[in-house]
Amino acid sequence: MCPQVSLTRQAVHEAPRDYRVNLQQLRFIRAIADAELNISRAAELLHTSQPAISKQLKLFEDELGVTIFERNGRHLRRLTPAGQDILRIARTILERVDSVKRVALEHQDKGKGSLSIATTHTQSRYVLPPVIRNFIARYPDVALHMHQGSPMQISELAARGEVDFAIATEALELFEDLVMMPCFHWNHSILVPRDHPLARVERLSLHEVARFPIVTYVFGFTGRSRLDQAFENAGLMPRVVFTATDADVIKTYVRLGLGIGIIASLALEAERDQDLAALDAAHLFDRSTTSIGFRQGSYLRGYMYDFIAMFAPHLDRACVERFIAAPNAQARLQLGRELALPTL
Repeated sequence: MCPQVSLTRQAVHEAPRDYRVNLQQLRFIRAIADAELNISRAAELLHTSQPAISKQLKLFEDELGVTIFERNGRHLRRLTPAGQDILRIARTILERVDSVKRVALEHQDKGKGSLSIATTHTQSRYVLPPVIRNFIARYPDVALHMHQGSPMQISELAARGEVDFAIATEALELFEDLVMMPCFHWNHSILVPRDHPLARVERLSLHEVARFPIVTYVFGFTGRSRLDQAFENAGLMPRVVFTATDADVIKTYVRLGLGIGIIASLALEAERDQDLAALDAAHLFDRSTTSIGFRQGSYLRGYMYDFIAMFAPHLDRACVERFIAAPNAQARLQLGRELALPTL
């Protein structure tokens, strides 16, 4: 009898705990992380109160028996190692819940819903307008939301599942959780007043460009890394006197005589920029590639596939699904290399 009693007690002692975790607690954890550990800001994001979040966080930690956030008095300092793992799983669970909702909506009404896009000023100002116009004409009941930011901010929004699509040229490849698909290539142009000495040069060289003060993009925006790399490879130190995230701002300061501009060719407007000379720089800097990405595991509704195809016609549904089915980022990169991309 004794061995049997001993085994029963051991089994009871080793039985796993029945943890009770609700989705709202997971949303609170995610919101706190997204608000940079500011509980007040997290409460605003979730339209609730700070005490409510603090209470649920305490209940959650007590239930799990682990600390999710390190604290300094009443302030949160950082995620613990356990907290990092829990947050990663929480994001996955909440995204799956959102996917379930999307599946239901797709079967209830294919033409209603929302679509959120994070992109840079260049894409939203010069590339997306006709796409948005056509999309709204086809799907008038889909609410569109546009978020502008740096490529890194855009990538983070998509990686966290806060937007449906990220459209940018740089930084997207840094996020393994994103399904990245190349859309088109583009080049840079040198922008100068029409009476500028460079306007009379038939074929520019980097040495000639480096002689003048330069007005261009902030590092990390719109192919800026291509510019820096080209000058570095040529052993040149360009004199960048002004940077901006917006091509319109760069044009303004070129007009003021602050320097010569280096902008994306797709930001040139024939009518508005008649007072400026746009000089071909395709031979000076490597071409850039704009991509569209979404979080791996996301459920794409029918109108989302249509938006992608409107933005990049070669990315039809079958092509997108091949990217989704690819086992890793390297395989998706190879798929991208096999596509014949247009140059804008």
